[in-house]
Amino acid sequence: MLETLWFFLWGLLWAVYFMLDGFDLGLGILLPVTSKRDKETRALYRAMGPFWDGNEVWLVAAGGVTFAAFPTAYAVMFSSLYAPLLCVLFALIIRAVAVEFRGQLEASAWRAFWDACLWASSFAAAFLFGLIFANLFRGIPLNEDGLFQGSLLALFNLYGVSGGAFFLIAFMFHGSLWLVIKSDGKLRSRAIVAAVSSWTAVTLAALLFLILSGFRTDLYVNYVNMPVLFLIPGAAIAALLAARIFISRRSWWKAWFSSAIFIVAATFFGIAGLYPYILRSTLDERFGITLYEAASSPLTLKTMLVVVCIFVPLVLVYQGWVYWLFRDRIEDGDTAAGEPY
Repeated sequence: MLETLWFFLWGLLWAVYFMLDGFDLGLGILLPVTSKRDKETRALYRAMGPFWDGNEVWLVAAGGVTFAAFPTAYAVMFSSLYAPLLCVLFALIIRAVAVEFRGQLEASAWRAFWDACLWASSFAAAFLFGLIFANLFRGIPLNEDGLFQGSLLALFNLYGVSGGAFFLIAFMFHGSLWLVIKSDGKLRSRAIVAAVSSWTAVTLAALLFLILSGFRTDLYVNYVNMPVLFLIPGAAIAALLAARIFISRRSWWKAWFSSAIFIVAATFFGIAGLYPYILRSTLDERFGITLYEAASSPLTLKTMLVVVCIFVPLVLVYQGWVYWLFRDRIEDGDTAAGEPY
């Protein structure tokens, strides 16, 4: 029971991270498309400035839970996917440096360099997260000793690449809605165009990912055995349709929340299909690692549950206060200074 509860919490932490940092990464990817002047670029930085580092807390929490609750899976996952995970880490570091350094000098070359770094790091992190999780849902080549038998190129299979593209487009859509909420003028007009066009793209990408999941993974086995689970992809589709309706009504906050629900449901589509495995093996089903085999001792899981019950509400309250404090739309005077926040 405790193992299953922590498997659900593990999936929830990743889903919350993708929901929150997804719009940050989307803003970075959209930078060359939406921002044509330095003033608009500063507004885009300011749209993510007060939030991106707080959103990273959920990444640390998700990684920490993987280590503490499922240490066997953590060891196998990080040794098998060392290269792509290291690239994700470098991408997130470069993005953080770009946000902090861009406003330190007025030189246009300096700012253009960090803008390029922000775009490239956001693009890489979004794509690699999708690539990694699609391969986890599909399974990776593990032998009976839990050793990875493939190569980095093996991760770039059709399903893995489609997962990377899906994450990329979903984060662009999520980020464009956030930019519509936070910006004004021509920047906002371009963000609206990006939101409408990326909705079509993310719908097609989601359908392709659902279809490929039927041919390239065993995710649907759990859904066939427990049809009630189809409510999860159903919720994702309903949230996506609701987002389009709210866009047509210019209800941008509602559209953003619908997009957030879509990302959470899309993540849980894979998590529910993966159960009871936390790592599947493509070589032999018996070589996969279940959450029961990977879990820590009951005492550790109980202790972690107490810690979570104390600190997660504190984090939620703090982040809620930050989002409320910086809830207003960015105005001309806010972008006068170079600092993003």
